[in-house]
Order: sequence, then structure tokens, then C-alpha cells
Amino acid sequence: MVEQGDPILLPDTSASAATRRAEALIPTPFGSFRMIAYSEDPDAYAPHIALVHPEMNPDSEVIVRVHSECITGDLFGSKRCDCGEQLNRSMRITAAGKGIVIYLRQEGRGIGIINKLKAYQLQDKGLDTIEANIHLGFKIDARHYEVAQGILEDLGVSKIQLLTNNPEKVEAFGEGPIEVVRRLPIIIDPVKENRGYLKTKEFSMGHWLT
Repeated sequence: MVEQGDPILLPDTSASAATRRAEALIPTPFGSFRMIAYSEDPDAYAPHIALVHPEMNPDSEVIVRVHSECITGDLFGSKRCDCGEQLNRSMRITAAGKGIVIYLRQEGRGIGIINKLKAYQLQDKGLDTIEANIHLGFKIDARHYEVAQGILEDLGVSKIQLLTNNPEKVEAFGEGPIEVVRRLPIIIDPVKENRGYLKTKEFSMGHWLT
């Protein structure tokens, strides 16, 4: 039998957190990017990150990926989701297209790594990703994107081509100062470990995966 947890305070993802703190040129396997750290606290341990191509033209329709942190997928290559592969593909696309990857520190659709692991335990008992989050006392998706818009404003960007399969992300940008002129799909082929998860995203959360 699983136990229901208590809701927690979610991390700050408001526009006020988008203050530029430090930057450096970082060479990656996909090409070099300016890595810029943004946070509300100048000494924040885990700031939001913008990876900006050195030749990014803010007056163009900039290719942008807004990627929410996924320690299991991004760092350790977990096959339970498609996040790590999406991040790698986004970096290839933005390197080729002189764009931007914004890395938001809102792990587990906003619930944090500890609660994400608890949700995985519930999924192993038969719940899907939506049911697990609700059982733990959270929203289906607690992420926010105001800080990403603040980062783009700081970079002088006003029009973007948004790399996403998530209709809520497109809708969130529709309420802010950044114009999404085009949505670019970023489809990852499913594997047996994430097939059910991706079906839930497509059929229950409305993600454009086909």
C-alpha cells in the first residue's frame, strides 16, 4: 500500500529570478556556447542556465529550447523518459541554428528529485505519471515559464522558434512578451522503458508526439 504525501513549496520560477549573475564560454560536443547563470539569489547553488550560441542574433527568429531539469535523464541517461535525448538533440539543433537552450531548475515537472523518485515508486506499483503526482499531492505539471521569458528579454530576444512538443509551453509564452512565431517538434523514438510514459504524455497531457 502506498501513502500519500503532503504538498511542498515549489521552487521559485518567477520572472524575478531572472537576474544575470555570471557567464563563461563553454565548449561542448555540440559546439561552444556562452553559459549564463540566472538567479534571484546571487549565491544560488542551482541557478537557471542559458546556453547561448556565440553568434546568436537577437533580432532574428531565434531557435529556443526551454528544457526543465531532469537529473535522471539528462545526467544519468535514464530510459524512463525522453528528456536526456531531447536535451542532446536540442543542443545539436541550437548549435547548428545559432540558438539558445534555457535550462530551468524545475526537476520532475516542478516537484523535485526526491518526490520524482517517490512518483517512480508509485509508477512501479501501477500508477501512471499523472496519477502518481496527484497521489503525492501535486499538480500534474507544476512548472512555470515566466523566468524563461525574463531570460530571453535579458538577451534581447523578442521572437522565437520554440522547440517543444508541449502545448502548455506554447500557451504559456502566448501570455508573455516573447512571440512564438513557429513551433518546432522534437520527437524522440520510444523505447520499451518509456513507451507507457510517452503514451500518457500524448493521450492524457496532449503532447504532440505523432
